[in-house]
Amino acid sequence: MERVVLVKALCVALLLLLGLVGCSGDDDSSADRLRVLVTNDDGVGAEGIDAVVEALLANPANDVTVCAPSSNRSGSSDQMGPSEFCGDLSVTAATTISGVDATAVNGCPADSVIYALDELFPADARPHVVISGINEGQNASVVIAGLSGTVGAAKTAARNGIPALAASQGLPVSGGAFDYAAGADAVLVWLAENRATLLAGFVPTGIESMNIPSCSSGEIRGTIDGLALSDDTAAALGTQDCESTLEDPADDVEAFLNGFISLATVGLE
Repeated sequence: MERVVLVKALCVALLLLLGLVGCSGDDDSSADRLRVLVTNDDGVGAEGIDAVVEALLANPANDVTVCAPSSNRSGSSDQMGPSEFCGDLSVTAATTISGVDATAVNGCPADSVIYALDELFPADARPHVVISGINEGQNASVVIAGLSGTVGAAKTAARNGIPALAASQGLPVSGGAFDYAAGADAVLVWLAENRATLLAGFVPTGIESMNIPSCSSGEIRGTIDGLALSDDTAAALGTQDCESTLEDPADDVEAFLNGFISLATVGLE
């Protein structure tokens, strides 16, 4: 007993010297834990959301909550139900492909965000960030970004005071595969670069839309931030050339098609 008391006293004294509070091996550094809400528009059972959820969970300092549409609601923008298109907003327990617990909303992506913020997080512990995606197909250009449910979910989060990233994976060449591993890596890099800002309670005025190439040959050439959204919708649906030598692309579509991960800020209107 005397030894236990002595150990506790030494522990308290040491922590007081360091200016810390408490004396317990159970401290989980909760101040550094990042609360992440993950959603999408392809549905809770899609490959892209599974890839990003698994990547996020690999870091024990991330607290990950998954809430997404029960089925594909692509092209829903920021629509909300109940409606014939979105659904009746009923809620069921679900899992991702890898078996991670999730909440499925029979609604549009924006409905999933609103439900999660209202029902899955305490008012004093809202998510630090919303990750929407990884979408099956690029969402580059003004028009496509405006139609995207992936982008619409991110906008809905930001309108409710939560920073958000909309992540989309480029369509591969015929017979190729979506490179969701590259997409998940890109999301993790973005999260690491912005982690301190997010933990500090950044208040968003827009969202970031990320488009990641699925390279059929060559490799992703890097990331370009601060790009404008292109007006060329037709070009946005093209194939990515990861062996391109073009430098200084003019907008998000040109960057994406020439093998770069493009990051463009999208307003909340």
